[in-house]
Amino acid sequence: MKGPKVRISRRLGIAITPKAARIMERRPHPPGMFGPSQRRSKMSDYKRQLIEKQRLRFQYNVKETQMVNYYHKAARKAINTGEALIHLLETRLDAVVSRAGLARTIYAARQFVSHGHLLVNGKRVNIPSFNVKPGDVVSVRESSKNLQMVKDALSSLPQLPSYIEFNQGELAIKLVQLPRREEVPVICDIPMVIEFYARK
Repeated sequence: MKGPKVRISRRLGIAITPKAARIMERRPHPPGMFGPSQRRSKMSDYKRQLIEKQRLRFQYNVKETQMVNYYHKAARKAINTGEALIHLLETRLDAVVSRAGLARTIYAARQFVSHGHLLVNGKRVNIPSFNVKPGDVVSVRESSKNLQMVKDALSSLPQLPSYIEFNQGELAIKLVQLPRREEVPVICDIPMVIEFYARK
């Protein structure tokens, strides 16, 4: 699924960027001459699973091949597959940065990481998919602390989930623990995603 993020957001029924959220608040229904009164055919189980899978993918900005790999890794874990999948996605470095508010979107977080502005436990890391473990500290490099995007992000920090600590003075994030599904602010029916990949 490609195209402008607002169009993708409206197709999936969730806002994947702040801009999309503003537009969808004004016009929640997809474009078309019939608007919200347009009749829609009954959705099949497969299509519902597909939409939920796409919702999850776009909220974490991962490719389909990456998502398939994450599913297989999660399926091998001893815990519930859905819970394991959330752990793998939510502990990506770009996800941790986004969740802490150092970047306003997951797309900006990916760019921030890729450009080498971050350290993990004091070592430079520029891989968005890098797995952050509980106890790890993610910090902004000294030379990157005055970037405008950092200042913009700090001007409107979100409410932090309980599994993340953020030291605003030092611009350092700590992953306290692995998140529980109910703590993760992701709009998605995880069991449907698991059903989608399990049938393949």
